[in-house]
Amino acid sequence: MDRSTDIISLASARPAPAEAYEASDSEISTAVGRAQENLFRQQQADGHWCGELMVDSTLCSDFVLFMHWLGEIDGALQERCVRHILKRQQPGGGWNIYYGGPSEINASVKAYFALKLAGCSPDLPFMHDARATIMRLGGIPKMNTFSKLYLALLGQFPWKYLPTIPVEMVLLPSWAPFHICKMSSWSRAMLMPLAIINHFKPTRTLPGDKQLHELYPLGTEHKDFTLRLDQRFLTWRNFFLRLDQVLKFFHPLRFRPMRQRALEEAERWILDRIGEGSDGLAAVFPAMLNSLIALRALGYSKTDPIYAKAAADFAGLFVNDPEDFRIQPCLSPVWDTAINIIALVESGIHSDHPALKQAAEWLVKKEIRMKGDWEVNNPHSEASGWAFEYNNIYYPDTDDTVMALMALRLVEPNDRHSLDRLFRRALGWELSFQCRDGGWAAFDKDVTTPWLEDMPFADHNAILDPTCSDLTARTLELLGYVGFNRRHESVRRAIQYLIDTQEDDGSWYGRWGVNYIYGTWQVLRGLRGIGEDMTQDWILRGRDWLESCQNSDGGWGETCATYERPATKGIGESTASQTSWAIMGICACGDLDRPSIQRGLRFLLGSQNADGSWTEPQITGTGFPGVFYLKYDMYRQNFPLLALATYANYRKGAGHPPSFFRWSGAGENTGLTGVIPGPAR
Repeated sequence: MDRSTDIISLASARPAPAEAYEASDSEISTAVGRAQENLFRQQQADGHWCGELMVDSTLCSDFVLFMHWLGEIDGALQERCVRHILKRQQPGGGWNIYYGGPSEINASVKAYFALKLAGCSPDLPFMHDARATIMRLGGIPKMNTFSKLYLALLGQFPWKYLPTIPVEMVLLPSWAPFHICKMSSWSRAMLMPLAIINHFKPTRTLPGDKQLHELYPLGTEHKDFTLRLDQRFLTWRNFFLRLDQVLKFFHPLRFRPMRQRALEEAERWILDRIGEGSDGLAAVFPAMLNSLIALRALGYSKTDPIYAKAAADFAGLFVNDPEDFRIQPCLSPVWDTAINIIALVESGIHSDHPALKQAAEWLVKKEIRMKGDWEVNNPHSEASGWAFEYNNIYYPDTDDTVMALMALRLVEPNDRHSLDRLFRRALGWELSFQCRDGGWAAFDKDVTTPWLEDMPFADHNAILDPTCSDLTARTLELLGYVGFNRRHESVRRAIQYLIDTQEDDGSWYGRWGVNYIYGTWQVLRGLRGIGEDMTQDWILRGRDWLESCQNSDGGWGETCATYERPATKGIGESTASQTSWAIMGICACGDLDRPSIQRGLRFLLGSQNADGSWTEPQITGTGFPGVFYLKYDMYRQNFPLLALATYANYRKGAGHPPSFFRWSGAGENTGLTGVIPGPAR
């Protein structure tokens, strides 16, 4: 059996809560000091932070598959990937995609294939167990489209049964019913190189002992895997499946007048986005790996400067731990630096501390002033914003922009007029991304066309960039901190969006963190930040929901299972990060003497390590719900510090530290009239 927890049973078996006690000032002060020292120890020489992003085994599996497709196998790296994969095999034989989760078919097949390619015999006990689990899950036919495509590259799944990804889509105008910028930024970054791959179908032939015949259920290896039409005639799914049949009919024909032009445009599109100012295509693993395959399919050699840069950027994701080689999905320096600045200032580090000023200067230099893909859906006049990674100029995002501004407002600037201009520019950019429903999405504006989810290659659950409560609330939080006019239409629409997206039990869904604890905390903190009356019934229902799922040890926990099984929301082993979010959410509603807060504080104080960190093996970050999750190693270090600081500040009646930048009360239509009073000391 897998090491998965029956979390519904866990909930029903929760023992009665232990008696709470009020955390003393000295206990909190000691814990805060240790946590601050821990963060300062990890600061880079140029002022920034970058914690590791940890994921499941699929990245190492994909890399082994890529090396064998390429025919250029680094034996030492392959061996390290094998050890990584074997270390993460579950007792039942499969591989999961989040800590404590059940075996997952895509991860399990990829891991088995990588091990077999690397020389592991199918007769070995761990391979036998893996195969048994894979067959129990339905075998290769149950994998998603993108995973099957990687198998097709190595001749293990028929191309004719994969949905066509037409490269001609790059030529469609922005006013067309479908255009590449009607998909999420991460989808087009993955799909553009895949469209080139789909054209060339550069398949490698494997020797018989490396193939995967045994992972097809008996009698299905040569089955017709064509996707079936819905019983109802007029559906978007049926439309796309019939279109796919037409595209497959035309594919072998020589007369394809737009194909060569489309290939050239797709190639140019990719080259632009892996060039100067970007650490690889979208600076994220799937797009970067796909671009390497596409470039080789286009004829680029490994010594070509373009390919060499793309390969070096990809290698920059490697974590060369001699005990456990890992590959990160991307790097998170802007996000980590911003959160750490906020946690340190809120916990009492002075706003003119040299380390903080250096970190703020590093953040300022990372502002992106170039118009990227976002301009197609949002023709805002002046570019600004921050990306998640070191260099990713085509893809700044709203969440990192808000977090960077929340950090910069807290650090005493060397030049206040420069800060004034930066805030005007960046906040104007952020506000321009508010979508039709009043919320904010991550990378684009109004990329929410629902029928696109019926496209055959959209089964990775990420074709759209929907608005979400956590990003919307964080934007409101920032606007409140800088004194934005609460009567402004953008604020009113955003608050109504949060009212509309509240769940029946009082919680909010968390798109970018796991899950309802994350969403509910951020909404409550955002509403307090913007100055909303926190005694309203609909707000207190959010607080009450958080309290309802507190564990007997005083902490909170929730697993990634909640994205597919909402009935399990708020249930899981206590974690430092989720406990911190819950404490801050409840604190936002006032009444700091509530037993839930005190029990939560006791959990954090009692579980802090001697070095100032907290231990947290669980995954509390979200990439693509149901498909891909990630563990931010900094979350177990900065959010507990922020939670302790939030409680201490509220207890002293201080609230959040004042800003070095504030909007004036003028500008009802724009809200963009800036003044910079010095913060109160």
